[in-house]
Amino acid sequence: MKTQQWSWLAWLLGALPLFGIVYFAVSGRLGPDPAETLVELLGWWSLVMLLTCLAMRPAAQMLGIPGLVIWRRTFGLWAFAYVSMHFMAWATLLLGWDPAYLGEELTKRPYIIVGMVAWLALWPLALTSTRTSRRRLGQRWVKLHRLVFLAALLGLVHQSWVQKSGYGETLIFVSVALVLLLYRLLHGRSMANK
Repeated sequence: MKTQQWSWLAWLLGALPLFGIVYFAVSGRLGPDPAETLVELLGWWSLVMLLTCLAMRPAAQMLGIPGLVIWRRTFGLWAFAYVSMHFMAWATLLLGWDPAYLGEELTKRPYIIVGMVAWLALWPLALTSTRTSRRRLGQRWVKLHRLVFLAALLGLVHQSWVQKSGYGETLIFVSVALVLLLYRLLHGRSMANK
């Protein structure tokens, strides 16, 4: 399977949740508090895309399809897009871009601070996701892109703090992250260059 020919599929898979969210928003099916639901859905899919990005190398190795590794960048960019939309929806729909309220939320609420740091950690990754950046930065690119693990950890912490009903969802997210981390630790040498 020539995965590069199928790279459009990774873009489509990343876009599908967004199409669903837009459909539910337009058709008025986001429940009694649509703004809050929209923010939650975008945050949830941010974490799913981030973990999917981290799963691409193990999936490529386990399935024997090396080309799947190139999908890692696509899902990483989708994660950044969803996190950015999550932040924009939160700041716009829930806070109305009120500077005083925004400043207070960003300095006094730990779960917001952790979420913001996770988003900021993804910025340099998104900005250096091109092949040109990888060539220009060389080994520094590999080190820089390890920030994805910090972003994932902070995203998990943020998600666990904002979880409103039980911790089942958080346990699933954490379990997936731990399996991916364990796989990386056990296969570290073969994944030395990320």
